[in-house]
Amino acid sequence: MTIEYPVAGRWTSGESSREVRSPFDDAVIAQIPSFSAADVDAAVEVAQTAMRQAPLATHERAAILDRAAVLLAERLEDIAADLAREAAKPIKQARVEVQRAVSTLQFCAAEARTFAGDLIPMDAAAAGVDHLGFVLRVPIGVVGAITPFNFPLNLVAHKIGPAIAAGCAVVNKPASQTPLSALALAKVLFEAGLPMEYLSVVPGPGSVIGDALVRNDDVEVISFTGSPEVGWSIRASAPRKRVGLELGNNSPLIIRADGDWRGAATAVRLAGFAHAGQSCISTQRILVEESIKDDFVAALVEQVGSLVVGDPLDEATEVSALIDRSNTDRVKSWIDAAVDGGATVAIGGEMTAEGHVRPTVLVDADPADDVCANEVFGPVVVVRGFTRFQDALAEANDTRYGLQAAIFTSDINTALHAARNLDFGGVLINEVPTWRADHMPYGGLRDSGNTREGPAWAIHEMTEERLVVIKVGPPQD
Repeated sequence: MTIEYPVAGRWTSGESSREVRSPFDDAVIAQIPSFSAADVDAAVEVAQTAMRQAPLATHERAAILDRAAVLLAERLEDIAADLAREAAKPIKQARVEVQRAVSTLQFCAAEARTFAGDLIPMDAAAAGVDHLGFVLRVPIGVVGAITPFNFPLNLVAHKIGPAIAAGCAVVNKPASQTPLSALALAKVLFEAGLPMEYLSVVPGPGSVIGDALVRNDDVEVISFTGSPEVGWSIRASAPRKRVGLELGNNSPLIIRADGDWRGAATAVRLAGFAHAGQSCISTQRILVEESIKDDFVAALVEQVGSLVVGDPLDEATEVSALIDRSNTDRVKSWIDAAVDGGATVAIGGEMTAEGHVRPTVLVDADPADDVCANEVFGPVVVVRGFTRFQDALAEANDTRYGLQAAIFTSDINTALHAARNLDFGGVLINEVPTWRADHMPYGGLRDSGNTREGPAWAIHEMTEERLVVIKVGPPQD
């Protein structure tokens, strides 16, 4: 039976459907609709009408988000299990994602209650005397949210939550591989009191659903998380829209000899391999001072060797399958190409009996190899040595990406120098570049995107400033 989705204010199974299969064992998980461009247009029309005819007051938006956070927490186990099935995210990590989504909604509720415009000191100019000026923040319009497979619940929450806080309706196109988590979030929001007209979840091919959102003139904002190639093509094709892009990275981590390199090796155990490395900020390029390089590699190999690889629903599993066979084949081919080019496999490099890539540590891969130059998005890290700190900074910066970077050092001057000179949206000190808190301004430069996510920042992108000026006359007697 085909699952129904909320589209244009009603539950529907559409006119065609497709199977969702487990990335781990290819088992059929669900039968879901595959919608059309006409369905997108209908959803946008209903959303726009709802915003115009039934705007939600600030207190209503905040209360909906708070109630949704409570409901989501109550259903953590069920939603985490679905997430593990559709994304092959190990169940322990799936639970963390649900907990993070709860936090994201809570922060969105707080922003809904406190977000405001500014008072303008009009009498700072002589012409402004006897005038009162202030700025209102008003909902920009319908938001088109195009979300990825790797965090199919929390990254949906990062788009829908701020939109609701701002007073905007949303049409969400979830990733084709992971459409169930977005549906679970929608159900929670509706139960919390969100009118159905304010949120449509429209699964289907990106070339159909995504393109329809981008082309629709009544969609004012496109919020996209995914590949740079797709993201920048959206930006180019929608010059009149506000387009927020959160894209990829090949996250560098610099480790100085004076830093806690053993702690860094322990942190990379999950920072480089959680969810099989399928995170925009998964640790990928590790630049280690030569004097400790061999010791660090030995410590990292010990850590990676203890990772449990297997079924995402097994409580012991820490690394499972990549999202599909094509990505599995790509990652394995990149490993093999790096080895052919002179890199050494310190651990991993082969496939499991089930056909999944084992966690892999490569040493001394060429910076031009795909495993260094591009985003692996797989369970692979590369270790390279450096002698001069400036060379490490230069190599870290030698990338088309710019999301997050990190350094381990005990010297405050070195840390601050790195903060000023690493050309990334975020620089972390004595922490891995994979670390993120959901309320911080998260985003990057160059091919990593053009925006900052986090409720307090995203809500700005989903509102417009409206200046109000009042001519103040003398009081009446």
